[in-house]
Amino acid sequence: MMRAIVNGAAGAMGLELQKLLRSGYAGGEIAALIDTKAGEGIVPDFSRVNVPADIVIDFSFHTATAAAVDYAVKHGLPLVVGTTGHTEEERNHILSAAEQIPVFYTGNMSLGVAVLCKLVRDAAKFFPDADIEILEVHHNRKADAPSGTALMLAKAAATDRPNAEIKCGRAGVGRRQKQDIGISSVRLGNTVGIHEVMISTGTQTMTLKHEAHDRALFAQGGMEAAAFLMGKAPGLYTMDDLVK
Repeated sequence: MMRAIVNGAAGAMGLELQKLLRSGYAGGEIAALIDTKAGEGIVPDFSRVNVPADIVIDFSFHTATAAAVDYAVKHGLPLVVGTTGHTEEERNHILSAAEQIPVFYTGNMSLGVAVLCKLVRDAAKFFPDADIEILEVHHNRKADAPSGTALMLAKAAATDRPNAEIKCGRAGVGRRQKQDIGISSVRLGNTVGIHEVMISTGTQTMTLKHEAHDRALFAQGGMEAAAFLMGKAPGLYTMDDLVK
């Protein structure tokens, strides 16, 4: 069995992870649950954790990830980070940990989104002069914008475009620049997640779209990532490694 410490256990994703771990999904079981919100079997921070564990899974808030990183490094445990919205400093802290432990870090835990990124990369390369715009829609409680997934898609589109510039939102007067890869964010109701990439040559438009119907898919991806990470050497791993 894979004994998992879950950081952010009382959040929407943490609750989904708990369900999967209790069912034994991907060979997992609960080692410890951490969240600042009170709950049955949940401790408020890593200082209260004193149990054997095989992996740390972080689906918390961007400011809470550092504690998970530090604990994983201290105890030599693999780390899965499904949290998004990190600052550059927070992101660098995660990346530096990958020098000592295996770290799985991605803006989206959906296998479908991983496939979408590959399709976007190929389409952008095939149509090098096309305009590319990304629309992302999430529920009205999501704190960060643009979504980590939208940024993943934008970076995928920019892979073979050395002069590409990712532009988040538009306001005021000014024409779209040819090198722009635009991202527009919408926060609406209870939408789990919609990502739409529009690629236009002027004479034709290709639209690539992924829609999440249930948050459980992200928890499932997190568990698949955790199982994948077991036994891996220190380093940074992403969904590209999982879907090879």
